[in-house]
Amino acid sequence: MKQALVIRHLMFEDLGSLAPALQAKDYEITYLEAGFDDLSAIDALESELVIILGGPIGAYDDQDYPFIKDELSLLKERLDRDLPTLGICLGAQLMARALGAKVYPGNQKEIGWFSIRLSEAGKASALKHLVEAGDMVLHWHGDTFDIPEGAVHLASSEKYANQAFSWGQCGLALQFHPEVTKQGLGRWFIGHACEIGHAPEVTVAKLRENTEKYADSLEVKGKKMWQGWIKQIEGRSH
Repeated sequence: MKQALVIRHLMFEDLGSLAPALQAKDYEITYLEAGFDDLSAIDALESELVIILGGPIGAYDDQDYPFIKDELSLLKERLDRDLPTLGICLGAQLMARALGAKVYPGNQKEIGWFSIRLSEAGKASALKHLVEAGDMVLHWHGDTFDIPEGAVHLASSEKYANQAFSWGQCGLALQFHPEVTKQGLGRWFIGHACEIGHAPEVTVAKLRENTEKYADSLEVKGKKMWQGWIKQIEGRSH
């Protein structure tokens, strides 16, 4: 089987809808836990796919979280070779930093269900499936990043200009969360209770209300997006 190596920063922020899409294409999924497993021991070239998921820490917090340096080293080696690599939220910020771009606190939190706008390149990518009917996607971040030199800008939102970029043939960085599921988000509302409580105009009740409105549609469209992206990386990485 093909190997998908996944670095997770919080137990409840997992692959979500991406997991069944990978399993359907014969990927064996292995999670490594940041801060627990030895990320420095990873062979950057061994797995067919590497995915780095989200988390509440900053991509620039090396002093407090030394494993960030291991993640950056892993990403740089894979991206230099244009190997299939996906970063979501913190993972996207780490990809940007590994490619030499700046990652920094934004001017406001973006937590909740909001639309994204695709660039012309984005409309030609697998992300096109997410906005077929203008549906919302989940956002959950306070930091942002500049687009790395040589990367292709794919998406923006009303609050943040840089929501996604591609790198080479096989790298994809997503600031937002197309992987979330309605069932899975119940754990987010517990695990991120403190952050929600300190975010102006964000409430669990509103998050639940909008999750009921938009999560089912996102799962359907997310499945199409993941299928399209997996087909793309498999076609271009051989």
